[in-house]
Amino acid sequence: MTGTEESGSRGAGPLLLGVRHHGPGSARAVRAALAAARPRVVLIEGPPEADALIPLAADEDMRPPVALLAHAVDEPGRSAFWPLAEFSPEWVAIRWALEHDVPARFIDLPATHSLAWERDEPGEETQEPAGGEREEPSAGGDGESDSDAAGQRAVGVDVRIDPLAVLAEAAGYDDPERWWEDVVEHRGVGEGDAFGPFVVLEEAMGALRETYGSGGHDRDLVREAYMRLQVRAAQREFGAGVAVVCGAWHVPALRQKSAVAADRALLKGLPKVKADMTWVPWTYRRLSRRSGYGAGIDSPGWYGHLFGAPDRPVERWLTRVAGLLRDEDRLVSSAHVIEAVRLAETLAAMRGRPLPGLSETTDAVRAVMCEGSDVPLALVHDRLVVGDVLGEVPQAAPAVPLQRDLDRLQRRLRLKPEALERELELDLRKDTDAERSRLLHRLRLLGVGWGEPVAARGSTGTFREAWRLRWEPELSVRVAEAGVWGTTVLGAATAKAEADAVSAQGLADVTALAERCLLAELPDALPVVMRVLADRAALDADVGHLAQALPALVRSLRYGDVRGTDTGALTEVAAGLAERIFVGLPPACAALDADAAEEMRRHVDAVHGAVGLLGDAVVSAHGIPGGDGAPVPAPAPAASAPAPAPAHGDLRERWWAVLRVLSGRDTVPGVVRGRAVRLLLDEGELAQDEAARLMGLVLSPGTPPGDAAAWIEGFVGGGSGGGMLLVHDERLLGLVDAWLTGVPALAFTDVLPLLRRTFSAYEPGVRRTLGELVRRGPGQRGSGAAAGSGIPGFAADLDSGRADAVLPVVRLLLGLDAEVGSTDDNDLVGVA
Repeated sequence: MTGTEESGSRGAGPLLLGVRHHGPGSARAVRAALAAARPRVVLIEGPPEADALIPLAADEDMRPPVALLAHAVDEPGRSAFWPLAEFSPEWVAIRWALEHDVPARFIDLPATHSLAWERDEPGEETQEPAGGEREEPSAGGDGESDSDAAGQRAVGVDVRIDPLAVLAEAAGYDDPERWWEDVVEHRGVGEGDAFGPFVVLEEAMGALRETYGSGGHDRDLVREAYMRLQVRAAQREFGAGVAVVCGAWHVPALRQKSAVAADRALLKGLPKVKADMTWVPWTYRRLSRRSGYGAGIDSPGWYGHLFGAPDRPVERWLTRVAGLLRDEDRLVSSAHVIEAVRLAETLAAMRGRPLPGLSETTDAVRAVMCEGSDVPLALVHDRLVVGDVLGEVPQAAPAVPLQRDLDRLQRRLRLKPEALERELELDLRKDTDAERSRLLHRLRLLGVGWGEPVAARGSTGTFREAWRLRWEPELSVRVAEAGVWGTTVLGAATAKAEADAVSAQGLADVTALAERCLLAELPDALPVVMRVLADRAALDADVGHLAQALPALVRSLRYGDVRGTDTGALTEVAAGLAERIFVGLPPACAALDADAAEEMRRHVDAVHGAVGLLGDAVVSAHGIPGGDGAPVPAPAPAASAPAPAPAHGDLRERWWAVLRVLSGRDTVPGVVRGRAVRLLLDEGELAQDEAARLMGLVLSPGTPPGDAAAWIEGFVGGGSGGGMLLVHDERLLGLVDAWLTGVPALAFTDVLPLLRRTFSAYEPGVRRTLGELVRRGPGQRGSGAAAGSGIPGFAADLDSGRADAVLPVVRLLLGLDAEVGSTDDNDLVGVA
């Protein structure tokens, strides 16, 4: 250590290596300094509870970025992270110590205190993300970690300085990042100069500490007192061969002389909680300041490149950029790369920088490879400058039993967690895909949002699912929190569903939970949920609540086909809900204002769709084909199966009777009456002549324009395909046209918002066709219409010749080629 002290350390003592967390320049300097000093022990800023986890860093399955995760045993949601990337000085120090058989220890304030500190002082300023997690020690722009930021709350101090910003301003820079790049990242470590960067940085931080004291980070005084005690203990054990890797801000405090008694007095009476510690995977995206987990570096991908590139970093970087843009089908050649390198070097020279930095390379990429556009440049920033790298931790790392079970399921189902967002399509008729679906649904029920359901492309049946997957580091905390419910994913999801059912606030919450239980296949939880559902449904008399609950409940019935679940009890409850809605809906629709009427219209739509599905579910229970047309046998009824639900035809007929009542009552708002007429028309329960008569009555001069406009909105609005109805039915279009042209000028401004809302929902092509039809007027539809049709492109009768031409394609699509003679072509013409 003598050589170290001669290289600039202030007097005898430990080798203090002040760094910027996640700084590749600091990481390179730490590696060179340790190689030159050859210390007997390496002390690192971090929680000492993680000392037992340090050997895992040498495991071949450990790939940074990773993070140390500490959480309170009794409150797993109270947690803290210490992220480490391959270019983090702390990680470099750990790896050097392991490679050279040198002990490595963490010396920061124990997590047992820092976690309790946050619990006992919740009102202080924090930099924690939503949910209570915080990460430590992510690099701060001031050369300190988020443990510095999260563990150093300002107590009685209004100003918290940014050391790098102060130094950059003193050097004449307006950008601290650019100053740091110029003086550290672009500076090579020369022979015999291994300790020079640390000496200079210590002098600068010493001057700042003399001027600003703790700089508003008063908790640093406690942390630094603990670190000084640990350094003294290491010196007594190892003598002079002690090296300390910590944030540069702390170096002056560790260098100063302080009485042991004074340091112990600062630590006396600190709060405590029992804490567990482990390694978890981390991502570059979570090292980015823009992600909300302030790690202090905007460009972890760029920093990783600077640390890993053996030489010519600019040329190698721009080559990677060109490869990414080529993968996105952009025309980028080697000539573009050469020109971009020249431009970046020229910009650096013009700006007085020793080497091109990220700003110069970005400007060169924008000008040369992106033709001045920021759109492809945003892709470069997201994929390369920030990056989607996800670390890995070995199986030997400590984990809660639930995490172990999840890891086992992920390996068995070949669902590898990835930082890059991807879509996964599942065919639930395949065993593996069905198990994947159950796992993702169970995790969602536990609050572990690894996957998000999305609309499946090309299929609306219940046999297919699509998921958008992305693993985020904080999901490890969610898994730890969910561990209180059980040791396996199935057991925990079952217990969580039962507890959620008992604590649910509304009927709709319970029905949504029943649907999730079926999706997650939780047979042990479903009876509890159904019992709570039946009790809540019996006590809830609000038609709106019942109407909200019914759709989710009926959707759940469809999953019995593909998932082999006995949904008999669910069918009985759904039919009972439907009956209560049928009775209560007409009175509930009386005397509603505009907002309540619009909400009731949505309820009518939801119940209409639910009644149709409920009938289909009853049919499916008897072995009729399911969602994708594949016949699925109904499961055998249980011994205690409930009585059969009402026949689906009876339910539908009763619903149609309710719609007839709604369509004819003057006390029902126009938007609801119009929608009831439209639904009856679509179901074939109302003749077109009768629908035209009802519209004529509503649009007569005696009806207030506002009521008439609301009726029209209900009839042809709300995304119900009303535009095509008007295109194909000249009588209805003529009635609307005649009414609209007859609205008085004073009333027109009142009905205009309703009309605009109605017609703006139509597709552009539909609006254009309606405009042409209205412009030409009835009976003037032009030569494009065949005689007697009145509609462009449509003949008065069926054209059998044109229909026959598509029959082979229809047979192929329906799979009927092998069933010659089994289907009448006349039936296919009707389908076509």
